[in-house]
Amino acid sequence: MHAQLSPEVLGTFALFEGLTPTQLTWLHSRLHYRSLRAGTYVISREMPAEAIYLILEGTVKVAIPQSDGGETILEIVGPGKVVGEMGLVDNNERSADVLTLEKSALLILDRPTFDQCVNTIPPFVLNLLRVLNARLRRANEQIQALMTLDVSGRVARQLLAYADEYGEPVGDGTLIPIRLTQTDIAQLVGASRERVNQIVRRLRRKGLIGTGPGRRIILHDRNALAEQARLHVSQ
Repeated sequence: MHAQLSPEVLGTFALFEGLTPTQLTWLHSRLHYRSLRAGTYVISREMPAEAIYLILEGTVKVAIPQSDGGETILEIVGPGKVVGEMGLVDNNERSADVLTLEKSALLILDRPTFDQCVNTIPPFVLNLLRVLNARLRRANEQIQALMTLDVSGRVARQLLAYADEYGEPVGDGTLIPIRLTQTDIAQLVGASRERVNQIVRRLRRKGLIGTGPGRRIILHDRNALAEQARLHVSQ
């Protein structure tokens, strides 16, 4: 474990919510810290499912490579979240790649520690179920958006979703602190980068979004974006 990380930091993760100080101290002694450069594989589909990863800093994408050399991004994940848990739950092979989009810091919980948590810490099991349920809910919402919203509506919905998940108040808006490029957004909403670029430029002209430090996206009018997501419905 990284020397500057205290056991109390672990309690900020949804996966460890409600654990006792003694349990957090035990976990603190079992978790491993890794700092990774941008473009590093955290998980690849060829890897056995031997650990789950908790994101302390940075941004990672969960993606499935396609036969044409492209990829389908399933999710972009930031601090406080966990990736790789499904492989340990169903004891199956990895179903997607996980790649860092920027310099990132992660905590690694290996399979023996995971199994011990499942067998001896009831709140951990409940938290794990909540994490899996949240992932399923996000996937269902994404499928519904792809079926019912046009590209403009899907972009607005996606920005609002990240603002709800990670947003930080800043000035007159909400900063999305994770790395999120137009290419990332395009793959998330199932559209071309060119089309998303047009939509993003229009949102900027209207003053609905802006750019913050590190080229992070700021939402200036969440109500207007929500209205756009409702109005732009596929016919």
